[in-house]
Amino acid sequence: MSLVDVHNEWDPLEEIIIGTATGARVPVADRSVFAVEYAERGSQDLVPSGQYPDRVLEETAEELDILAEELRKLGVVVRRPAERDHTSVIATPDWQTDGFHDYCPRDGLLAIGQTVIETPMALRARFLESLAYKDLLLEYFASGSKWISAPKPRLTDEMYDPAAPAGQRLRNHEPVFDAANVLRFGTDVLYLVSDSGNELGWRWLQAALGDSYAVHPCRDLYASTHVDSTIVALAPGVVLLNPERVNDDNLPGFLRGWKQLICPELVDIGFTGEHPHCSIWIGMNLLVVRPGLAVVDKRQVPLIRLLERNGIDVLPLQLTHARTLGGGFHCATLDIRRTGVLETYRP
Repeated sequence: MSLVDVHNEWDPLEEIIIGTATGARVPVADRSVFAVEYAERGSQDLVPSGQYPDRVLEETAEELDILAEELRKLGVVVRRPAERDHTSVIATPDWQTDGFHDYCPRDGLLAIGQTVIETPMALRARFLESLAYKDLLLEYFASGSKWISAPKPRLTDEMYDPAAPAGQRLRNHEPVFDAANVLRFGTDVLYLVSDSGNELGWRWLQAALGDSYAVHPCRDLYASTHVDSTIVALAPGVVLLNPERVNDDNLPGFLRGWKQLICPELVDIGFTGEHPHCSIWIGMNLLVVRPGLAVVDKRQVPLIRLLERNGIDVLPLQLTHARTLGGGFHCATLDIRRTGVLETYRP
């Protein structure tokens, strides 16, 4: 039986991968990092490359271990990636860089149905990130899961335009997208067109998934990178929306008619260093364990109250450095198996 079997963001969770903060760093300041993460700084020379402070990594490692233990208590199988040396040089005939981190398995692997897809990520430093999960992927493949990889992109300098407006800095020369540009709603799949996912990436994903799925390209929703602090699927027919980004004009059509919870003002958890990797909206980056239970940052009290008023219990935990490392509970995990079957949830 395939160990990979997941169709949406909310069915009862059975198996999950939790990332690691070991050795996390900001990569060498190349054109990809500058365009996707630091373009507003105006110069590639101002990218603060190097390892994150030891305190950040140690505290995050402890908090990820706590998350793993709490999920195990709920009967969830927890898997972790192999550790790697992110200072190692990564090179192709077109460029050379070093590594990033394996903190966010959600970014490079897309689990959908009984398939795991290695996605063609936008940052050169993440070109070989799937190697951290190779042993797990082999195990999933041996169990009967389907394992495919999108074509490896060249990611030449021409792929990036740091001077372009946000949302237009990733050009359309080849399919490129992070898995965190995607949300699963059964047969409907949301695909965010942004600086971490281009139009050709959407077309490739639709072709790869076939006629069983409708992949909806969402434009003019959120220009920067990933979608999971903009729209959060809580249960069939219920979504949490970012009020600064989502409105009546850009709400994906297949979600019209769903109950919409508007995220309240969030607590700014701060960040370490000169530059956060995400905004305060990382506070809505939660993990649904099952309908009616979600892992939420315990500092986000207004959000917790909103969820509880709407029948969703909360497991309050913390990722102190979510803004520093660029990921909350959804980003730092990858749900591999949930109970349930493929369904259509349109009203």
